[in-house]
Amino acid sequence: MNDIIYEVINRPLKFSFDAKTSRGNIQVHSSYLIKAFHPKNPKIIGWGEAAPLIGLSIEGNTDFEGKLNFFIHELNKGTNLAESDFANLPSLRFAIEIAHLDLKNGGKQILFDNPFTKGNPIKINGLVWMSDLEKMLEEAIQKARTGFDTIKFKVGALDHEGECRMLEAFRKQFPIGKVEIRLDANGSFAPDDALLKMKDFRKFGIHSIEQPIWPKQLDNLEEICAQKIIPVALDEELIGIDPYTIGSNLLRKLKPQFLILKPTLLGGLAICDAWVKLADNQTIGWWATSALESNIGLNAIAQWTSIQNNKLPQGLGTGTLYQNNIASPLVVENGFLQYIASKDWMLEDKYLKS
Repeated sequence: MNDIIYEVINRPLKFSFDAKTSRGNIQVHSSYLIKAFHPKNPKIIGWGEAAPLIGLSIEGNTDFEGKLNFFIHELNKGTNLAESDFANLPSLRFAIEIAHLDLKNGGKQILFDNPFTKGNPIKINGLVWMSDLEKMLEEAIQKARTGFDTIKFKVGALDHEGECRMLEAFRKQFPIGKVEIRLDANGSFAPDDALLKMKDFRKFGIHSIEQPIWPKQLDNLEEICAQKIIPVALDEELIGIDPYTIGSNLLRKLKPQFLILKPTLLGGLAICDAWVKLADNQTIGWWATSALESNIGLNAIAQWTSIQNNKLPQGLGTGTLYQNNIASPLVVENGFLQYIASKDWMLEDKYLKS
């Protein structure tokens, strides 16, 4: 019999607003909680979360639930975890990894010794969701007024001139030096006009732009990074790439200024450790970003981030997106993600019913 027993809880996350993305509107995000426990002590539970993003995760467009249940069934039958192939199941690798860390440390959602759960908050950017330009500007202003000194705009899905007007209007209220602007194109620019659009954006004092063109157009992306019109951050480009084998060569070719690390999409915390090492070796900056996980996944990413000594604002403000997120000690306030130890996790079955 396996030393650890696993259970799966299907717990869809329901957005509290009409969530628009570059891949369409989403109202519900599929999330699967993984419980791990020792048969002789079932009251101590390690929690993990697998929440692939449809259209982005490499496992997101397949029968993920079927593969997940089969994988867990095989583990419970005694399949050696060390011999399991997670290559095409990065979110499940992440889920099991953090469930094991939680179980090892007593099932208290403290995965390892870290500053975050001891009261040291993490500075985060304020994410402006896709909407019409007027609403995006309004949301950005509201976030800046409530303490966020880095605002992230999604661009490329709307009229380019309109986006420039939106950024210009924002800058009139929050000039360069007061609030930093990050842009995320989600690969929406065509290679032949990406540089022109970036030149238009540059005058607004842009910190960085994520994934200006669609992945796998390496020669085009190499040229865009080399021009340094706006510092480029790789996001989707890293998905499905093994940092241990080809990651170093990819970074040496592209020479980006930043990496965006999403453990759910990349395959977990250990994989992100490898990307951090590569980035450090090549003097590339980075920050971590959640990928719409519940507070289980977000908590794990925040704890990992807090031990990295990375001073950049992180992309970890997604915990307030859902109307049925898991109640937890995680709180966003004044541009920071905080862990309030006096607040309880609500992980009993009665709280997990969708």
